[in-house]
Amino acid sequence: MPHEATAAGVRLALGDGPFEVVTEIGDAEAAVAAARRERPDVCLLDADMSGDLLAAIAAAGRLVPSAGIVVLAADRDEAAMLDAVRAGAVGYLLKDMDPGRLRYALLGVTQGEAAIPRTLVARLITEFRLRDQGMRLPIGGGGEAELTAREWAVLSLMTDGATTRQMAARLGITEVTVRRHVSAALTKLHVTDREAAVQLLRTARRG
Repeated sequence: MPHEATAAGVRLALGDGPFEVVTEIGDAEAAVAAARRERPDVCLLDADMSGDLLAAIAAAGRLVPSAGIVVLAADRDEAAMLDAVRAGAVGYLLKDMDPGRLRYALLGVTQGEAAIPRTLVARLITEFRLRDQGMRLPIGGGGEAELTAREWAVLSLMTDGATTRQMAARLGITEVTVRRHVSAALTKLHVTDREAAVQLLRTARRG
């Protein structure tokens, strides 16, 4: 279900079988509807498609638990990869990979294997082993807020004094996307401004 240019490359890569492309969708909401309708063995989602990618991954996973959900991305974005896996993806592949390897990786997904480049596997293991607890931030009333990897990264950069523009440059995303992650983090932390969110993180670090 990638964008048009990417879809052409995917069709070429899968042209020799054993896969059949049952549908191509251009946005996240339509991708969920297509997954429910077609019930495919593999859902290949373009990381650059419009809409909420993470919500689409989670929804497709709930609707079609047997489908292997794989994200096809342009960059080795470790935080984005971790967010996708947390949402339910079993693969995070790169658009510039060899077509033969793409076909092989997707075949592995149908057999219950994960499809993640070796360059990202170490980060995935490290994040789940060492940082899983770290991404749960204590909030008032004895509760905890669980942040995505991207929300945590944004909050950490805010704590270091980074501006929205600097965070966007550091993370390779737009300023609009930064503001969206900030807003989501503030909502989860039950605070109304960045200063309060930063204070929560600093308090947790001291503890």
